[in-house]
Amino acid sequence: MTDSVSPGGDLRDHRVQIENYFAKRVLRMKNFIIWAILIGVLGYGGAKLYMHNKVSDTMDLVVLQMSPFANVEYDGVASTLTGELMVEGVRVRVDGYTDYLTIDSIGIDTPSFLSLISLTDLSSQGPDAMPEYIGFLIEGLRIPADADYYKDFYEFSLAARNVENETSVSAECTGKYGFSPAALSGLGYQDQVMAMSMHLRDEDSSYSIEMDASIADMWDVVASVDLDGNMITEMSKGMAYQPKLRSMHIEYTDQSLNGRVSRYCEQRGLSPADVLRAQIDAFRMVGEMYGIEFDQYIIDPYKEFLLGKSSLIVTAHPTNPVAFSQIDLYAPTDVPALLNLAAVAR
Repeated sequence: MTDSVSPGGDLRDHRVQIENYFAKRVLRMKNFIIWAILIGVLGYGGAKLYMHNKVSDTMDLVVLQMSPFANVEYDGVASTLTGELMVEGVRVRVDGYTDYLTIDSIGIDTPSFLSLISLTDLSSQGPDAMPEYIGFLIEGLRIPADADYYKDFYEFSLAARNVENETSVSAECTGKYGFSPAALSGLGYQDQVMAMSMHLRDEDSSYSIEMDASIADMWDVVASVDLDGNMITEMSKGMAYQPKLRSMHIEYTDQSLNGRVSRYCEQRGLSPADVLRAQIDAFRMVGEMYGIEFDQYIIDPYKEFLLGKSSLIVTAHPTNPVAFSQIDLYAPTDVPALLNLAAVAR
């Protein structure tokens, strides 16, 4: 009798062979993925450890170099896959003072973690190691209003401007030369808590500086300045570097300071009209510091801002790029037209 083979058995065997084949392939793929993840994690962890060690070594060197003048401490170094590198829990006490300046975190921001790694080779690779942008970050810089070093800093700033004898109530309560410890207390501030991010972006024919700075419950400023030329090329000129302005946009937002100043000045005996004049006088002085005499197209929107609008936007769009070093060559009254300055309150 001749043996027969069942067609159904052949199909089952064939199916089993196919299933075994794909099971082995899937197992190999799973092993490959697991190893790839492990290698990636170990590579990221090793790179992170290397970078943190380099930053920690640099910070320790900075601490050592500053030791004759200040006691500097920090909690540690942190980084992210998105490209941030932060030194956290910074505490600084300058010799001769008892109060500390504290910073929650200070660091840099780049497009990615790989950009951070490339920055560690900046000394050897030069401009090629620079990412498309780099930012400098500060969070939670805290200065107590009654800090002993702040009192001396305020008095030093008055001396630098030759206004040590400036005792007018209007200048003191509006902060024309900065707010004194007594004025900060009168305005209701126990601390000045600052934050700032500043990013430099480089392109072929221009580069920009973007900044967002704030003091809690005082003000917030968002600014963008576009400059002519390539950043690396221009900055490599050293002392011959002359930045040229292409455009500027500044938005200043009140976070309660205007109302506090009005109330405090009135408590000091000024009328609402006196307060407004003093604030405008302080604003004019800011322009004078940069060789600019603000015209009514700037002053009138600023007055609206003081009287209740929440934001003041100031822009500059010169017809051709203007070197900052050349502004002093013009009469202060001509600079607003040179820069094509404009302002609006919102």
